[in-house]
Amino acid sequence: MTASARTLRIATRKSPLALWQTEHVAARLRALHPDLAVELVPLSTRGDEVLDRSLAAVGGKGLFLKELELAMLRGEADCAVHSLKDVPMELDGPFALPAILERADHADAFVSNHYADIAALPEGARVGSSSLRRQAQLRALRPDLQLVDLRGNVNTRLGKLDNGEYDAIVLACAGLQRLGFDARIRARLDAPLWLPAPAQGAIAVECREDDADTRALFAALDHAPTRICVEAERAMNRALHGSCQVPVAAFAQLDGMLSEGMLSEGLLSKGMLSEGVRLHLDGMVASVADGRSVRAQIEGDADAHEALGTELAQRLLDLGADAFLHPAT
Repeated sequence: MTASARTLRIATRKSPLALWQTEHVAARLRALHPDLAVELVPLSTRGDEVLDRSLAAVGGKGLFLKELELAMLRGEADCAVHSLKDVPMELDGPFALPAILERADHADAFVSNHYADIAALPEGARVGSSSLRRQAQLRALRPDLQLVDLRGNVNTRLGKLDNGEYDAIVLACAGLQRLGFDARIRARLDAPLWLPAPAQGAIAVECREDDADTRALFAALDHAPTRICVEAERAMNRALHGSCQVPVAAFAQLDGMLSEGMLSEGLLSKGMLSEGVRLHLDGMVASVADGRSVRAQIEGDADAHEALGTELAQRLLDLGADAFLHPAT
C-alpha cells in the first residue's frame, strides 16, 4: 500500500508534551510523504490518571504504554509515539520500534524560582521529583534536602513550583525545551557528574511488528547514531533487570563520524558502521535511601553496542550493584 492510499493513525497520550512529540513525528511524516493523511488518536493512560502515588508504587512506566498498545491491537491506531525512556526494556508481544528519532538534550534540568543550582539551595529545602534516579543523585549531593514526590505533566509540575510547594524541581531538559520553557532551566544536570535515564531525550515510534507498511513509512525517520546509543543504554538496563523501582542511569556517546550511508535502519540492523566509530557508555545503580551508588564505564566498537551495554551491567554487578537492585528487606 502506498502512502497516498492510506490514513495513518497515531496513538498518543493527552499530555501537552506527548501531543507535541506526536505532532512533531506527524509533521516529519507529512514532509516525507506529502500525500499521506495523518491523524492523532489521543488516549488517556493509567499512568496519567493515577497521580497520588509514585510510578514505582503503581506499576512503573509501562502504564504509559498499555492503552496505546491495546488501541493498536484493536485496530484503532496504526502506531504510537513515546518518550523512549518510558518504554519498557522488553516490548510485549507483537510490537517493534521502527523509528527512534534524533535525540534531543539528554540532560536533567534544575528548575527553581529563587536558587541558581543545587548547591545554592538552603539546608532542608524541598525538592520535587517523581524519579528515584533523580532522588538518589540529589541525596548523594545534598543529603539534607527534603525530597518530595512530584507527579503530573510538565505544566502541572511547573505550576506546583510556582505555587510555592517546592523550592526547586528536577525535570528533563528535552521536555521543557519542546514546550517552550527553555527559560525555566536554571542549571543543566549533566554527565559525568549527573547521569540521565536510559534513552532520555529520545522519541520512539512503536507499531505492530508484522505491519510492514507502517514500518516502511518510518524508516527514513530512524536516526542510527541515536539508536546505537540508546540501545546500548537500554541493553545495560535490561541486563540489570532495572525498572523505575530502582535508580538506574546510563549515558552513551559516539566517538567518530558515522557516514551518511549508515543512517538507515536496515544497515544499522546489520551492524554495518563506519570503521573506527567507538562508543563510550557510563552507567550507575544507586540507592534512593542514602544516595550510595556504584558506577562504571566501558568503551568499545559501536557495532557491538548492545554487547557493551550487557558487559557494563556485569561490571556494575561485580562492583556490588546487586545490593541496590535487590535490597534486603
